[in-house]
Amino acid sequence: MIFSLSCAVVSAQSYAPINDKPPVIAREFRGAWIASIYNIDWPNSPGLSASSQQAQLRTILDKLAALKMNAVMFQVRPQCDAVYSSSIEPWSANLTGKMGQSPGYDPLAFCIREAHARGIEVHAWFNPFRALSNNSQSIAANHITRKNPQITRKYGTMTWCDPASEQTRTHSLRVIMDVVKRYDIDGVHLDDYFYPYPSGATRFNDGKSPAQRRAYVDGFVSNLYSSVKRQKPWVRVGISPFGIWRPGVPAGIEAGIDSYEDLAGDSRKWLKNGWVDYLAPQLYWRISPEKQSFTTLLSWWRQQGSRPVWPGIATSRINSSEDPGRPASEITNQIDVSRKIGNHSNGHIHWSAKSLVKNQDGIATKLANSYTQPAAIPPMPWVSNTSPEAPGVSASAQGDETTIRWQADKSTAKVAVQAKIDGKWRTIKITPNGAKSTIIPRAEAIAVTALDRFGNASAPKVLGLQ
Repeated sequence: MIFSLSCAVVSAQSYAPINDKPPVIAREFRGAWIASIYNIDWPNSPGLSASSQQAQLRTILDKLAALKMNAVMFQVRPQCDAVYSSSIEPWSANLTGKMGQSPGYDPLAFCIREAHARGIEVHAWFNPFRALSNNSQSIAANHITRKNPQITRKYGTMTWCDPASEQTRTHSLRVIMDVVKRYDIDGVHLDDYFYPYPSGATRFNDGKSPAQRRAYVDGFVSNLYSSVKRQKPWVRVGISPFGIWRPGVPAGIEAGIDSYEDLAGDSRKWLKNGWVDYLAPQLYWRISPEKQSFTTLLSWWRQQGSRPVWPGIATSRINSSEDPGRPASEITNQIDVSRKIGNHSNGHIHWSAKSLVKNQDGIATKLANSYTQPAAIPPMPWVSNTSPEAPGVSASAQGDETTIRWQADKSTAKVAVQAKIDGKWRTIKITPNGAKSTIIPRAEAIAVTALDRFGNASAPKVLGLQ
């Protein structure tokens, strides 16, 4: 035993500083929505045990991590309820089957812990004004329709908090900021539901003009952005509006609704004015149709402001009733197109996580060719451009493995590990700073880069095998 141990020590080799520089780490936002409303993605049905819900969420996160994705949009407020522990709004019925009933744990805290351990960001996704998706459901005593019914309006089979009411906007902002303050989220995410979509010829009737409505929503978006930045400037604010700003814009584009008029969504203004850190228009159409072309629309959106535009892409429509015959290659082609359009930082978001976990028509298998290496989240230089210090790094090789250890400054959230293997540099993993060490295949050289919460990168610390 002593002889074997001695041989192991002798055979180990260490790394020392060298001048061989690795390529710049790839940057791309690779996200997926995890919808709790109607149990679309998670949990897949209400009333499951806490352990079953947690196992399902781990399965989703494991799949995304295996695909080298780096963000989730986790729905925490489907309808003035909470997929987290809240003193303001009731527990979501999507968890237990009964609004107001605790699932026995905190799903958002669990999601953050599990996602961060896998190097995945969590953007808490809120519906700002939808009160009830179906008026026939049982309602908890502390739901907004019981506590403040004067600010709610029935609309068809739904109930909406009236965005024209200052109390509505104040309440929604309070809910969102409560999560920002109490949870270690990486982003705040809103979808396209500001004013409700028209139902046939029926419109939301509040006596306000479209211009007045846009002013209410604009004020809310602007106030939300500044509030989040004052509290935690590294938390990204993103919105996912309807994919067409207005019918006829750009020329030739058609749409069944006018988001600008009907939903009070002047999303182009939010992008131009810098009231978001990213915009994710829902570009759920194919590349080919001229009247709703993914390519044409994305090209237009990326000309409307200086902040990133990361399109929502409809992975769930592969071979679906919504788009019969859509091949999985449509999605990988859209990713390729997105990487070539405009000068903005790369990124996209899949609707939704379920299609990736199911490997719908082999899409997850095909994405292995799109996501060949891990990518870091793009930075936010308009908020911060101060890079963290390069980490202190040591490494040793033994057998077929290299063990890497690092010490980084307190601003470091993640580290990117690159390795030169068979003469070629590759990014091997992007891992939480708290891990402090990792084991990779034996390499000729390694590089470790510190990344802060804003996405800023240090200079790499490069070591070569002695």
